[in-house]
Amino acid sequence: MNGVYPAAARVFRPWKNGGGETAEILCWPEGAGLDDFTLRLSTARVDRSGPFSLFPGVDRVLTVIEGGAMVLSLDGTDHRLAPGSPPFAFPGDALCEAKLEGPPLLDFNVMTRRPLQAQVTVGPLTAGARFALLLAPVAGLARLDLVDLVVAETNLVAHLLGAPVIAIRLPRA
Repeated sequence: MNGVYPAAARVFRPWKNGGGETAEILCWPEGAGLDDFTLRLSTARVDRSGPFSLFPGVDRVLTVIEGGAMVLSLDGTDHRLAPGSPPFAFPGDALCEAKLEGPPLLDFNVMTRRPLQAQVTVGPLTAGARFALLLAPVAGLARLDLVDLVVAETNLVAHLLGAPVIAIRLPRA
């Protein structure tokens, strides 16, 4: 289906720093690597405490989807993230350490190379988002499928309005 990135098709691979696993959902430009992408959307399994990979020139927004909580230590300040917490934005070139507070977790990462910036929200899908990560099955799609709302069929997008999602808005080019 056009514009749909199914969760079932994701393949988890080691993190850049080797400390966990990530499944890339989408990367712009297509074929870009970790050092030259403009936009990267991914999920990550976090099963132990440790440092985050550094991504110079990149801004990150992290949302815990399921599992336990973690505390991110960033510039001497702790930020507790758990399922239900709002998305947390931070610079990818800042030293960041994660400490798990219980069971492993699954998170969703939005990474943009500056000057591109993303606005990430959790809640019912409204008009204006570019992408939606589904938090529940809807319109024949599975939980955690990603939909590119610009290229998806119009009737699918209409069925998704109001569904629980993590929405990503990007400035218009």
